[in-house]
Amino acid sequence: QVQLAESGGGLVQPGGSLRLSCAASGTIFSDMGWYRQVPGKQREMVARITRGGTPNYADSVKGRFTISRVNAKNTVYLQMNSLKPEDTAVYYCNAVNALAATTYWGQGTQVTVSS
Repeated sequence: QVQLAESGGGLVQPGGSLRLSCAASGTIFSDMGWYRQVPGKQREMVARITRGGTPNYADSVKGRFTISRVNAKNTVYLQMNSLKPEDTAVYYCNAVNALAATTYWGQGTQVTVSS
């Protein structure tokens, strides 16, 4: 059974930092990443990373967020620095099994940036 377990969300002041973690299990994943969603809006890609370590970022987070992964642990991280109120959202871990053409989602973790 595939499981994605997220951790690291919370409340932080503007300009602060948070680190999200997602521990995945149950299969081998190719791309892994983070998406976010606010009420009334579509879920949007924040950052993705290939199994080989090539990252891709949304323009809104470039230079502030860093995605990384440890394949041996099936874990992906999102280091978020210089956080802004507009980064407030539920952040979801995403993982793809390319061979099975299947995408998996975590349960989401709330990130709130507020003074």
